[in-house]
Amino acid sequence: MKLVVHPAVETARFDALRAAAPGAEWVNAVDESQAIAAMPGADAVVGKITPAMLAAADSLRWVQTFTASLEHYMFPALEAHPCVMTNVRGLFGDVIADQVMGYVLCFARNLHTYVRQQLQHRYEPAGGESARVSNLTGPGTVNAMDRATIYLPDATMGIVGLGGIGREIAHRARAFGMTVRGVDRFPDRVGPIEDLEAVMGVDRLPDLLAWSDFAVIAAPQTPETTGWFNAAMISHLRPSSYLINIGRGAIVVLDDLIAALRAGRLAGAALDVYEIEPLPADHPLWDFPNVILTPHTAGYSPVIAARHLATLVDNVGRFARGEPLINVVDKSLWF
Repeated sequence: MKLVVHPAVETARFDALRAAAPGAEWVNAVDESQAIAAMPGADAVVGKITPAMLAAADSLRWVQTFTASLEHYMFPALEAHPCVMTNVRGLFGDVIADQVMGYVLCFARNLHTYVRQQLQHRYEPAGGESARVSNLTGPGTVNAMDRATIYLPDATMGIVGLGGIGREIAHRARAFGMTVRGVDRFPDRVGPIEDLEAVMGVDRLPDLLAWSDFAVIAAPQTPETTGWFNAAMISHLRPSSYLINIGRGAIVVLDDLIAALRAGRLAGAALDVYEIEPLPADHPLWDFPNVILTPHTAGYSPVIAARHLATLVDNVGRFARGEPLINVVDKSLWF
């Protein structure tokens, strides 16, 4: 049995992989040319396989990717090839869900506004002077400060994509008392989830957006989802709604999002991923006070590296023993 790692990993990780299949021949390819040369007789690739590598393969049975998303891995010949592909989904759900709730809490409690005001040395509640004055009118009065905050048990969240990440987001939103619904390409496969009031097909996405105070994109990038949130789709959101994207940047057409924000058709947006990364320094999104931008860091956590290696080692061991692999993907769907 022969396994090719590309691009090369550090010695400690390579040793852990080899230990999972000690009788196998291993190549830790430092560049694509070395990987191509190693492909004849290779049974598996751990990492990224390129068109040239696949063309040189004569016995490939399995590709294990380094990532959960596959938009940077897929190409037509690979989709058509009979090899099995697996990814590393399941590592990031709790970590990314925490970041989503961070966005939600910022918008609900105006924390994003207060951070900006702190830099300006401004001691002022959201809503300005009118909020400060009306807050002195006594208990039981609905004032500007009250209207500037969102009580989460009265709020709704719609989640687009109910994989592991979407489910974790739902779980945390319910812990804050929110009412949660979701859409998925395969709603029948999702099954009942205690944290979700309803699970619908993607044909119901416009209805979900119209219902949502917070709409969260947790879908993968596929040929079908690229450009999905264009002007027409965004228009289903209410002027009081917030759009959050921790899925993939290509899903949201940024020019259309900017137009909606400028027209006041959205209350705000939080983005961790973008059509163009890194987001250019002169991009208009930087200047919106009701937008939170993070640099594709929602999946960052000190626990991820160990989870990532454990998943790779588990699947290498399974492959070596002839056992069923975990995280098998449908290459034609990219997930």
